[in-house]
Amino acid sequence: MIPLVLASASPARLTTLTRAGVSPEVIVSGVDEEAALAAAQERHGELSAADVALTLARAKAEQVSREHGVDALVLGCDSVLELDGQVFGKPHSSQVAVERWQAMRGRSGTLHTGHWLVDDREAGADGSPGTGATLGATASTVVHFADLTDAEIAHYVGTGEPLQVAGGFTVDGLGGPYVRGIEGDYHAVVGISLPLLRELLGQLDLAWHELLDR
Repeated sequence: MIPLVLASASPARLTTLTRAGVSPEVIVSGVDEEAALAAAQERHGELSAADVALTLARAKAEQVSREHGVDALVLGCDSVLELDGQVFGKPHSSQVAVERWQAMRGRSGTLHTGHWLVDDREAGADGSPGTGATLGATASTVVHFADLTDAEIAHYVGTGEPLQVAGGFTVDGLGGPYVRGIEGDYHAVVGISLPLLRELLGQLDLAWHELLDR
């Protein structure tokens, strides 16, 4: 089994990996997201919503790689919602969450989840297996929201769930009844795209089953 470090505090990402047979070690990064985005914009100009997610995923993975020196693959992930050309992360406050849902209800947005993988495995005597590679990609899924009433929004926000999740909603929790459908990868909306992670592993000449603990 190839060891994997998940550079994310998201319980949904950890649960998704665990249910798929992967048991990662969790090391949460301390990335200053605003600073990371500002630095990226200074280098590359205005970022698309997909690039915002990828930039933050990369920052998380590379910080954990740099500061913890693990003998493993390091995976960083980050999700943002794109609506009307604007990029939304976690609402953090009830007022913002209510305003967000008032804008989203009955409409559709795109949830972008960035994935960044760093190969921090130590090289063996024969020069394998570590490659030192760093690579990533973004999974984008269209999400169709139900047309919630003000009372439904108030109750959902009152649960506290929307405050600390990207876009202010979940598809695998209390927010499930308020998502009418998706176009794309369900797991990417939860927070990590298993098919995309498999493709990234393939670019390192690794097979998905090499991560499995069973």
